[in-house]
Amino acid sequence: MELIGSQKIWSYFEDQDSSAQASNQAIRAGKGHLVETYFELAKKVAELQFRNREHVLVFRGQAKDYLTTTSKVRRSLIKARIFRLEGRRIPSETVLEGRFKTLRRAEGELLTEYVSANLVGSDQLKRQRILRWAILQHYEVCGTPLLDVTHSLRIATSFATHNNDSTQAFLFILGVPNLSGAVTASSEAGLQIIRLSSACPPDAIRPHIQEGFLLGEYPEVSDFGVDSAYRYSEMDFGRRLVAKFRFNPKTFWKNENYPPASDKALYPAGHRDPLLEIAKSIRSKLNSTKQ
Repeated sequence: MELIGSQKIWSYFEDQDSSAQASNQAIRAGKGHLVETYFELAKKVAELQFRNREHVLVFRGQAKDYLTTTSKVRRSLIKARIFRLEGRRIPSETVLEGRFKTLRRAEGELLTEYVSANLVGSDQLKRQRILRWAILQHYEVCGTPLLDVTHSLRIATSFATHNNDSTQAFLFILGVPNLSGAVTASSEAGLQIIRLSSACPPDAIRPHIQEGFLLGEYPEVSDFGVDSAYRYSEMDFGRRLVAKFRFNPKTFWKNENYPPASDKALYPAGHRDPLLEIAKSIRSKLNSTKQ
């Protein structure tokens, strides 16, 4: 994908009191701008949305800031699951080829079970691989070339603090092109953005409540080997980073007017989710093969 901001982007950077222009590389190398509360974060994000008008801002919350390991200056590393490091090492071509083999098998199982369950949208699922990846990624069946993000600041920060007993959490803000339709593809940015609610049937309520989107390379990364059209370093969503915030999950939600999304809101229970059932079945089949 293309590096964001050939011109400077507006960000809250390090310990500065106000927003300023900064480069993507500087933002990635920084420790993150500290905020005390959700309300303070929301105000600063509102300013960034106003100042970075050429981009749509999407959010990803994490308990940890994963950093590059191959350069003197360590920078935030935001990889799709299929491309993540093996410990602290870059995965070998053999490892990556194995991950893509697992993904292809999972795709086949998903199609079979989706059609068998008579769910709406099977025709488009057969035609569009990116939609199959979206479901497999969101339900954590296996690694895919896609990255989960959300349009909801509250959902992203709730994920960052969910079951987080440490004193640190992170919000990453990524800039993407204007969104249009179920799948937005941008050759200029080298990105495609999938609206998860358009990839999942209405009975699968979780993706709709979480306001989820998925980011991927454009054109798609269908495999990875010696003939790959992409370099490993290119496949890093940190290249789209506009801002990095850090906060203490123990005190971040202290204002009662802005509570976090509950566990039941993040993972709705009490109703049948056909995609969750399919995902569990596919995971079981993949695990039985490994044994």
